[in-house]
Amino acid sequence: MELNQGRTGQEYQPKIISVIQTEPADEKRKPRILLVDDDSAALQALSRTFTLRMQDVDVDTSNSALDAIAQLQLREYDAIVSDIKMPGMDGMQLLSTIHASMPDIPVLLITGHGEHELAMQALQEGAYDYTLKPIDRDFFVAAVRRALQTRQLFRLVQEKQQALEQYACSLESQVEQRTSELTAANHAKDSMLSMVAHELATPLTSLKAMIQLAQRRLKQGNIDKIIGDIEKMELSINRLGVLVHDLQDTMHIQCDQFVLHRRPHDLVKLCQHVVDEFTADKTPATCDLSPPEPIEVDIDCNRISQALLNLLTNARKYSLKETPITLKLQRRGGEVILCVRDRGLGISPEHLSSIYEQFYRVPNNNVRVGESIGLGLGLYITRAIVERHGGHMEVQSLLGEGSTFSIILPALTDGVNAAHEFTTEALSLQMMWTL
Repeated sequence: MELNQGRTGQEYQPKIISVIQTEPADEKRKPRILLVDDDSAALQALSRTFTLRMQDVDVDTSNSALDAIAQLQLREYDAIVSDIKMPGMDGMQLLSTIHASMPDIPVLLITGHGEHELAMQALQEGAYDYTLKPIDRDFFVAAVRRALQTRQLFRLVQEKQQALEQYACSLESQVEQRTSELTAANHAKDSMLSMVAHELATPLTSLKAMIQLAQRRLKQGNIDKIIGDIEKMELSINRLGVLVHDLQDTMHIQCDQFVLHRRPHDLVKLCQHVVDEFTADKTPATCDLSPPEPIEVDIDCNRISQALLNLLTNARKYSLKETPITLKLQRRGGEVILCVRDRGLGISPEHLSSIYEQFYRVPNNNVRVGESIGLGLGLYITRAIVERHGGHMEVQSLLGEGSTFSIILPALTDGVNAAHEFTTEALSLQMMWTL
């Protein structure tokens, strides 16, 4: 404790520095009061009164103001009851010391009969209440209970205020975070709109030019060349359709309106159909191995076909013209795996974690001549399709050697072979197509 000059003729007056908690914090602990009186008989009688009449309260005693201050530094009290007239440091000085350091602790003072002016002075200086000797025990116990209730309410208000302050800080942090997210989203929106406008403008400009050219040839009667122009127009229109379709799928995924129509389907037939569609105007694919039996999966056939076509299209975009693309159909336990491998430039490790993000395109990874860049939505949509089927995707890539994208789906199994298939870890190759 720190000593400073007293105000009533005593040489020094202690000052409470802090309360040191020597007991573990317990929100459900009993309220605790401290009784202070230099008269040991009066102190004992008062302690007995509170012990008998307030069994839900812990009572400590002190025979001097200095000793009371020492106890206040060691533990927390919910109310102080002190006699005013004590040798050395009296009750008024004790009140002043407590009020200066712990104004929320109610202090009740006991004074002699006829000392009303002293009692009124105590109230003016911050005492919660007072009583006159001889003590009316019923009245005084009721006063102490009110003091404890006041203390409890004060602590409750403090807790609520702290909670409100924490909530306000949390809200401020959330507002800052949300503002940052909105700023980033707004920037992403601007970038996306710029990208979409550019990607839509290219086929539109090409389409407009080809229509104008076809009109001139029509006037000139050059019908043969118009057929070629119409085919080029169809390619531009198809490209526009793909872009619009990707944007619609992205919107449905974000709004959780991406509906699947699932039924059991043979994945071997699906892969063959996708390969035939992909190579319709190119060199036919070669197929290795023959499946011993159908491989059934519970899927939306159109959506899985879309996902597989996205991977094949990406593989073609980023592969050298003479390098092959392979599609493998494999089975491992209760899973079916579709692997699309290219021999392109590959993807560096720092970009692999971002390839499934919306509108993301790997920097400095140029597409083949004649292929469109796209909006960077293909892998985002593909992963969403796979995950909504209860599957997942994997990717392995080495710079200069190419990439392998894998779709892993749960297979349909019958009751006889289910246990064996789900515990088998060996990877069996069912079919492979080289495109």
